[in-house]
Amino acid sequence: MKKHPIDSLTTVTDLVLPGETNPLNNLFGGELLARMDRAASIAARRHCRRIVVTASVNHVAFNKAVPTGSVVTIEAKVSRAFTSSMEVYIDVWIEDRESGMRTKANEGIYTFVAVDTTGSPVPVPALEPQTELEKQRFDAALRRKQMSLVLAGRMKPNDAKELKALFD
Repeated sequence: MKKHPIDSLTTVTDLVLPGETNPLNNLFGGELLARMDRAASIAARRHCRRIVVTASVNHVAFNKAVPTGSVVTIEAKVSRAFTSSMEVYIDVWIEDRESGMRTKANEGIYTFVAVDTTGSPVPVPALEPQTELEKQRFDAALRRKQMSLVLAGRMKPNDAKELKALFD
């Protein structure tokens, strides 16, 4: 049964407290990574309804500092499902304390693998994107996976057809 990205949507909203900040009074990057990992793992689990483990942190962009007292909202949803792995795209928003306007501060892409109780990979449902953004992220996920496999020596560059198409 195919699932849609919205089925895995996970939204986590929290406050940045002084004990979670660096000497510049901004949220520690590691603290944000942990929050992103938790939200992404819930999204992956919602997609496959299995135990999931973080396989990799593929990309993180710390574009905007997150100051003490900020309200931070992390939105995560599965952007593509492969055989037993899922790519999860994470958007991080901060809310202006005065106006309530949200600004995208950071983003990340994590990969999770669904496993059984012995830790062996298990198949996950297919994903069918619906919105234009979901379709863009879905298509790009295959190129990212191929790049990762090529760099790891697990795929020959000539076999990475979607990735190769970018340069032809």
